[in-house]
Amino acid sequence: MVKKLFVIIVLIGLAVFFYGMLSSFSGNETLNMSAAYYAENGAEEVGAANLVTAIVVTYRGLDTLGEVTILFLTAAIAAFFLKSKDNFSKRKVKESSELLKTASSMLVPLIFTLGIYVFVNGHLTPGGGFQGGAILASGLVLLLLSEPLQKVNSVLFAVVESISGLFYVGIGVAGIFLAGGFLDNSILPLGEFGTLLSAGALPVIYILVGLKVGSELSGLLTKFQETQEEN
Repeated sequence: MVKKLFVIIVLIGLAVFFYGMLSSFSGNETLNMSAAYYAENGAEEVGAANLVTAIVVTYRGLDTLGEVTILFLTAAIAAFFLKSKDNFSKRKVKESSELLKTASSMLVPLIFTLGIYVFVNGHLTPGGGFQGGAILASGLVLLLLSEPLQKVNSVLFAVVESISGLFYVGIGVAGIFLAGGFLDNSILPLGEFGTLLSAGALPVIYILVGLKVGSELSGLLTKFQETQEEN
């Protein structure tokens, strides 16, 4: 009874807190100075049809580097704790149903194709490296669900993650010397606006981010699988 009463009090407190935030909220009717500059000059300076991409990867490139670094540290810490054999109990893996196997054989290639499409076209359409990488990892999840005993080489993901991260930082540093700053996409020709080969180095950057994010998440999944097999 006391526990239920405590939960009710917490929920009421949260409701009052969020109601106060929502009741006093008023959206900006005009763009601030930074947002106005991005909106007016982003397409011309960066050459990306997706303005969000232009902001995230170029104007706010250091923030993106920090986000990728945080994701890497999170995956590394989780993989470290997964090494402990006491974290999981030994269990027998059951064979997946024929329906799941058939659906997986059809859907996994489509999921991988969609993930690649999302980060390759991140400068043109909504999406990008983080979203595309997550889609690739979700395809691996479905593959492991349908084939729990399928052997996946985690070393390959570690190599892809390291190489893509190294090239990502390399392109960023090249922007300092060859263009206007870190991750400045004008180190390559901007091309024709709205086409696949446009926005300078942005497509290359998002491909690297997509591979890095996808390999980090996939590597974490394979570490989990290896830990389960060891117990």
